[in-house]
Amino acid sequence: MSTEIVVVPHTHWDREWYEPFQRFRLRLVALLDEVLDTMEREPGYHFTLDGQLACVDDYLEVRPENRDRIAALVESGRLAVGPWQILLDEFLCSGENIVRNLELGLDRAGKLGGAMPVGYLPDMFGHTAQMPQILSKAGLRHACVYRGVPSSVTTDAFAWVAPDGTALRTQYLPAGGYGNGAHLFFDPEGLKDRAAAFAETMREWHGPEGPLLAMYGTDHSAPVRGLPEMVAAIDARMDTLSGYIGQYSGDVPELAELAELAALDGLPRVHGELRSHARANILPGVISIRPHVKQAMGRAERMVERYAEPLATLWGGEWPGRFLDMAWWRLVDASGHDSVTGCGVDETAQQVAARIAEAEQLGQAVRDMVTARLAAFVPSDGVLVVNPTPDVRSGIVIVDVAGSDPLVDPSGAPVPVQPLEHAPTLLLDEEMDPATALTFVHGTELYGQHITGWSVKNGTLTFTVARETTAAFDLADLRGALDGVTRVRILAEPRRTVAAMVEVPPLGHTSIRPVPREQVFGPPVPSGGLPNVQHHPSCWLGSDSATLPVRGDEEVLDNGLLRVVVAADGTLTLVGQDGTTVTGAGRIVDGGDVGDTYNYAAPLDDLIVSAPEWAEVELICAGPLVAAVEVRRTYRWPAAGDSLEGAPEVPALSRTLRTEEILVTTRVELRAGEPYVRLHVEFDNRCADHRVRLHVPLPVAASESYAEGQFAVVTRGLTSEGGCGETPLPTFPASSWVAAGGVAALLEHVTEYELVDGELALTLLRSAGYLSRNRNAFRPEPAGPQLPTPAAQSRGVRSVSLALMPYQESWGEVVPQAETFRHDLLVVPGSGDRALDLPAPAAGLSVTGDGVVMTSLRDRDGWRELRVVALTPNDTEAVISGDLLQARHADLRGRPGESVQVTDGVVRLPLGAWEIATIHIRQL
Repeated sequence: MSTEIVVVPHTHWDREWYEPFQRFRLRLVALLDEVLDTMEREPGYHFTLDGQLACVDDYLEVRPENRDRIAALVESGRLAVGPWQILLDEFLCSGENIVRNLELGLDRAGKLGGAMPVGYLPDMFGHTAQMPQILSKAGLRHACVYRGVPSSVTTDAFAWVAPDGTALRTQYLPAGGYGNGAHLFFDPEGLKDRAAAFAETMREWHGPEGPLLAMYGTDHSAPVRGLPEMVAAIDARMDTLSGYIGQYSGDVPELAELAELAALDGLPRVHGELRSHARANILPGVISIRPHVKQAMGRAERMVERYAEPLATLWGGEWPGRFLDMAWWRLVDASGHDSVTGCGVDETAQQVAARIAEAEQLGQAVRDMVTARLAAFVPSDGVLVVNPTPDVRSGIVIVDVAGSDPLVDPSGAPVPVQPLEHAPTLLLDEEMDPATALTFVHGTELYGQHITGWSVKNGTLTFTVARETTAAFDLADLRGALDGVTRVRILAEPRRTVAAMVEVPPLGHTSIRPVPREQVFGPPVPSGGLPNVQHHPSCWLGSDSATLPVRGDEEVLDNGLLRVVVAADGTLTLVGQDGTTVTGAGRIVDGGDVGDTYNYAAPLDDLIVSAPEWAEVELICAGPLVAAVEVRRTYRWPAAGDSLEGAPEVPALSRTLRTEEILVTTRVELRAGEPYVRLHVEFDNRCADHRVRLHVPLPVAASESYAEGQFAVVTRGLTSEGGCGETPLPTFPASSWVAAGGVAALLEHVTEYELVDGELALTLLRSAGYLSRNRNAFRPEPAGPQLPTPAAQSRGVRSVSLALMPYQESWGEVVPQAETFRHDLLVVPGSGDRALDLPAPAAGLSVTGDGVVMTSLRDRDGWRELRVVALTPNDTEAVISGDLLQARHADLRGRPGESVQVTDGVVRLPLGAWEIATIHIRQL
């Protein structure tokens, strides 16, 4: 029986890694020059360009004259490009980022002649659960993977099933991954023997019939000359990966789908995410290294996805598409599997951080442009409040207002407030030459505010200033009144920072402003009369437990939904409304880490520090809207791993005796109406080679955890499958929340967690000094070159914000709370004339339903494109309202589908469990 080998020449191109992007690009240009020359010289040559368009874009920026050469090879089917824009890390970006990555890659590949119709995922450090559904809804029927495949897969193909039931035929790359055929053609001598040995190995995976896939290439590899002749010498054929996969789809388009379904018959079925260590290293330590990069990515994605795009869609003028496109380019570029992961050299991490910062700044610019339009209709003494979530929202905002008058909403009703801070009114009081003081004046501006008046008395010049201009200022009049002035004072109008509870329509806005007290409460109570209890803001809250006032002291914070007791050691006891109790939450645990950017590794003789040397608690505010304490704890942490003198690259066996005194400050804050307590943890990291985690004891024993990420909630056990040699640590990523045993942690960015000894451990910081260590006790082989990465020690001030929430029934309770925690109400000062009334509250779009979460809202060719996901194991329904006129289905590429019924301005969209749905709508 003859054996057919299909040889797929390719390169795996890491855009940036152990060298920064521009240094790698120089090598990329040389490689693609050689690819084009070789393919044009040898007509039998095929090449797969790593499934990502970034290679082409980076090349054409330097060689724009070669675009037609590339397009000709793509159109001929010999050069396979796409479908991705960049090969991402699937766990360290949002689900929406994954979609935009695929959208960009497919679109740009289409303009060159067509994308490779395979979800090529050759080197990602594991794969997210919903990837089969994402690929399928973008029109792709096949996937190809290497890392993360479990031991249950014993063939080179399997059916990969997403939580919603979508199944894709998935090509597994055994026996060497994307380089399983890299050894075949290094030398013509012995070629047939190597080919026979390759076939024998692959038959164990593939079975007795059918062609065998030989991936000929590796990291940054160029094509070998004379390859077509060598392929012919072993009776093999050369093709692209899409050509090999295509044989399973059938040759007749009408029969392709039937062929794909038949191709799944008899294949092992693997459900959900692929994070097994059984077949290859998945390098899980990248989740927690360089945490500031992960924090920045989370902020930037939320800014673009949930503020800039939706607000511009509903409330903006001309669609700022180019600005948003630039933001998405940077976010997608940053999502690379050697980029946001932080497993490159320090220069690479710096470039990635700058790229993410630019994306956030572009999102902020669009957000501010839109809110400035809305704020122009709010009087300048008022405040605009915008709701980024698609449901009616009552929440606390922190606002800065003038005077001490009460605040009211557009209906004139009083708004519950709590004073937090008063700004200083005396900005300057010094003996000074008045001519010098006049140099401080620029037009009407003085000390960052505007001059509202001046006076001269007893040799003192007094300016009064305010945040806004009220009248023209004549400098000439002032110059004539300065005789005898020897002192200058600057007085600012009284201003205060207050917490206010407001109700805001879904994806809409409202506003508040101060008004004279008499307008709200009537004339003052005569002397000796009963006090007007309405003056106390807590009385404006409702009587139900969801709006009871919060009260706090140095030991207890309580808002009727959650009771927080602060212990002497700074840990917290949380008691939910249903009685669920968490005891000892917030314990800080520091341990050694002598691994690298890829893999955590504890020293053989580790020293764990979990008890503070001292702790103190200070009350910051006592309610009725916000109650907070500051917990300060001092620890003695070992300064570093105790490396051998003169050999810092050799992993330490223990930690140094030398210690650093570390002050960990935790702000513990409870707000009215919130069933979770907010924590802000901050410390100055002056130590190296360590891991810092925040521990939360579980109310009840748990054998599994639930973590949200990339359009799904994933259930994980207490262990992780091993087998390839890498220590299978049960540390996992969570995107917006993780829950187990009756307590959930709400998160602002992707965070590493572990269930250990009956506790939920959240990694706040992991410090490592090498990109990869040649000797890592938790990984048998190097993951890259042994290069120093001093910035990956993450020295300096580090802070993390999160929230803790007890729950009783199920993790479904956590989903809506994570939405509000992650997406704060937006506050913008009014900029309209003070004579204006407050504008009426306005709703943008409402999206509700059990487990339904909005992930995207943007303008798309004159339609408003809305994407939602059902984060529930049960079928559900999304109710979309907001004066809708038309609606239609769309796929993940935005291509329109069948119309959707609109009844009385509302769409009721049935959703299956875990379904991702995209629709286009038009509104009045």
